[in-house]
Amino acid sequence: MIELGVNIDHVATVRQARRTWEPDPVWAAVEAHMGGADGITVHLREDRRHINDDDVRRLRDLTRIKLNLEMAATDEMVGIARAVKPEMAMLVPEGRAEVTTEGGLDVCSQEARLADIVARLSDAGIVTSVFIDADVAQIEAAARIGARVCEVHTGPYAHAFHSCGRDAEAAAVVAEIERIRRAGDAIRTLGMRFNAGHALNYYNVQPIAALAGVRELHIGHAIVSRALFCGMQEAVREMKRLMREAADA
Repeated sequence: MIELGVNIDHVATVRQARRTWEPDPVWAAVEAHMGGADGITVHLREDRRHINDDDVRRLRDLTRIKLNLEMAATDEMVGIARAVKPEMAMLVPEGRAEVTTEGGLDVCSQEARLADIVARLSDAGIVTSVFIDADVAQIEAAARIGARVCEVHTGPYAHAFHSCGRDAEAAAVVAEIERIRRAGDAIRTLGMRFNAGHALNYYNVQPIAALAGVRELHIGHAIVSRALFCGMQEAVREMKRLMREAADA
């Protein structure tokens, strides 16, 4: 059954706008869980622009939901992950100037280093995921380094969907869906779990949720944005309803 991981980074973004203590990301995680979220995702960035170390520790200590820690492939982050022990650590590319993650991790160019990081995380009992573009070469490299999960970057699909007037049958949109479908097939053939995420929202999520074998979707900005108007529980509940409806069709 398809699952929803809710990224709560932007709850911390609002907090950091005033350098205060609210809104509390931990409270957001509890509300998301009560709304039906299957997991919580946070990205602990090198510059700590939103989520910080204390948030991660409190999420681990105070919530009872699967925690996915997005992180750059650095020794500092590996040390934090090994200490906190999230259920999953997702390796992502990271740039100081980017607003949000702009593309998939290039696993092919750094296999030896990433294989060592995956081994260190695995030794601590942490499932390792890699955030990659829908590229078979990157998927095959992910399998070689020992990743157990591949999250396919859905940003190009989301941008095509928006540019084509939210027409899921437009040629450019269909082509992006097909790229993700083929990537998912390759991931599963190689024995890894097929997840997907980035720029998914209430309008474009269903074609991705309907793909065969997709296990989890990780969605943040759209849910946090809607929660401003209807509350986190309802925002999560509605997203999960759309996902399950598409997956069961």
